[in-house]
Formats: sequence, structure tokens, C-alpha cells
Amino acid sequence: MAISLQKGQRISLEKNGTALTHVCVGVNWGAITKKGFFGGVKKEAVDLDASVGIFDGSGNLLDAIYFGQLKSKCRAVQHSGDDLTGDMDGDDGLDNEIITVDLTKINPAASCIAFVLNSFRGHDFKDIPFASIRIYEGTPTSVESVFATFDLANDSTFAGKVSMVMGKLYKKGSEWKFHSIGESTPDRGLKETLSTFVRSYI
Repeated sequence: MAISLQKGQRISLEKNGTALTHVCVGVNWGAITKKGFFGGVKKEAVDLDASVGIFDGSGNLLDAIYFGQLKSKCRAVQHSGDDLTGDMDGDDGLDNEIITVDLTKINPAASCIAFVLNSFRGHDFKDIPFASIRIYEGTPTSVESVFATFDLANDSTFAGKVSMVMGKLYKKGSEWKFHSIGESTPDRGLKETLSTFVRSYI
């Protein structure tokens, strides 16, 4: 499944007739460089938060996975942990936060899994060095195939924003599909962003 979706595109999570079961969301970013006193420079930590909302078919929130709850109740979704700073010494090429989803373990009542991102301290997405997202098949240590990528730092549609909906997994019949959304929201935190998701994308 060598495909990189544009915003709004959808795919079936099937490869050679077999349903894909493991999906990851990785977010990479750096600390902001600012001029200090006497011409020096200093690094300002940036805290981006990748989170997940699991919803039933009526849009009711079944579970939320974020820095305060790193595993879903059904154990299908796991968060790598809260990165409070970003890369302080330049891009190391690794994701700072990774969310993994095992669709074989997901709550049977779930019909939609939302991936959202919030800038905890309110840093503008456009000001965050090499801020980017990739959504892919595989595990945190083995990227099989990337579905979608978002370049927050260089995409003008994210300028002035601190929250976004990355995408969603949704169930159609017995089959899971992926919708690449990549839209910023006017929200300031996770609760508001998940509410926007329900209004706009369920």
C-alpha cells in the first residue's frame, strides 16, 4: 500500500486481500530557537500532544487516549508517552510521540477512531521547526507503508492554529477504512477538539 493520501482522501485498510490491523501515528517536531541576551540564542521547549478519541456509531466518546491515559481500556490503543520539549538539538529523524492501534483488540462497540493534535502551550504550528505527522502501517520500530503525511511547519493552512484533526479510522460494515483529514481547528485543547471532530467528521 505505497500511497500518501491528500487531505480528504480515503482508503480501505486492505493489502493483497488481507485487512491491515496495525496502524501508527507519529509526530515529529523541534524546540523553537530564540535570540537571547547579548546576541546569543536559546531553545524554547514545545509540547505537542497527539491524542485519540474512540467513538461508537452515535458519536458517543467511549475512551480517550492522551498524555494522562496512555492506554485504552480495551488495550488496543497505546501512546508512547508525553514529550514536553521537542528535539532540542535539531531533527533527529525520529517521531517524538507515537500512537499505535491494534484493530484486532479494539472495543467491539467502536466505529470510529479519531487522531487529533494540540499545541499544549499554544505555540503556533507554523513556528514549530520541522513539525510533521505521518500515519502508517506498521509498528513504532518498523514502518511498512505511509498512508498520509502533514507538514505543519510549511503548510500555510496551519498558520495561526494550535489544534488539528489528523485523520480517522472508521468502520464500514465489517471493514475498517482510513480518512485523511488534516484540518486545523480553532480549539485550544483536547476536549474542544474532540467535540469539533464529532460535529464535523462523524
